[in-house]
Amino acid sequence: MNGASGDERGTTERVLTLLGLLQQRQVWTGPELADRLGVTPRTVRRDVGRLRALGYPVHAGQGVGGGYRLGAGQDLPPLLLDDEEAIATVVSLLAGASGAVAGDAALRALTKLDRMLPTRLRHEVRTLSGSVESFGGGRAPVDPEVLMTLARACRDEVETGFGYPSGGEVGRRRAEPYRLVVSDRRWYLLAYDLDRDGWRSFRLDRMTGVTARTWRFRPRPAPDAAAYVQEGVASRVYRHQARFLVHAPAGTVRAQIPASAAVVHPRGTERCEVLSGAAGLDFVLMHMLLLGHDFEILDPPELRERCHVLARRLLSAGTPGE
Repeated sequence: MNGASGDERGTTERVLTLLGLLQQRQVWTGPELADRLGVTPRTVRRDVGRLRALGYPVHAGQGVGGGYRLGAGQDLPPLLLDDEEAIATVVSLLAGASGAVAGDAALRALTKLDRMLPTRLRHEVRTLSGSVESFGGGRAPVDPEVLMTLARACRDEVETGFGYPSGGEVGRRRAEPYRLVVSDRRWYLLAYDLDRDGWRSFRLDRMTGVTARTWRFRPRPAPDAAAYVQEGVASRVYRHQARFLVHAPAGTVRAQIPASAAVVHPRGTERCEVLSGAAGLDFVLMHMLLLGHDFEILDPPELRERCHVLARRLLSAGTPGE
């Protein structure tokens, strides 16, 4: 006969309930567990033996203050969450993924929980996530549903469709999502744009009508997601791009410049190359000057002339009356 019998299903459910109780509290006595499970203390001992056979380190203490407790094992045992605990966990992770701390780790945890979250709980999660807010600095707000839709699409390797502004108009885009990348300010999607036949990064807060399609794709050779998005944010989106050789360690310069403002590559231990962009050459030049390190202009050549113009202007300002 296929399938488990009613007795087997009952035993399995009871053992899982026992595991959930042991995860809720540090110590349970045998009679307490028997009362909660509606069985005899002898059955509790048998079920504890079943958990041990599955690899759960359940310890039993004797005498006054003794009882059953779940110990720490070599492997992390799966957590059993009731409905309220599951909802609270997902909502908290959504807040973390959209906030300024541990965004990537929160999103990874979300995609794992998403596989196990019952459909009946999704509406409550969406409703409660809308009540979570933050204050102060941090990232641009992202719709949790958009975040989760794209995370699932990256995980399941299925195409996505969404509206995205370009040239003053919003057009529909089709893409193969690869990675979600988070900066100090925003969330981005690195994806292969099927209509433009190339890799592109998209800001999540600019996306509309995000959907995951059923069409699966075979992943292509992809660039380093974080490096690609960072270079695009720091330089490619600007009218002017500039490269500098800075006479200071890369770690020192990275601590002075936000990751969204420049890409810093080490050049030995005492120098680094900085790639940055700006709407005007004077702005990026003054930004480098204010770092307080000696530097050389690598590109573009016209930036050297702007350097001389600004130098003469500064000398003139420092010698009034001449």
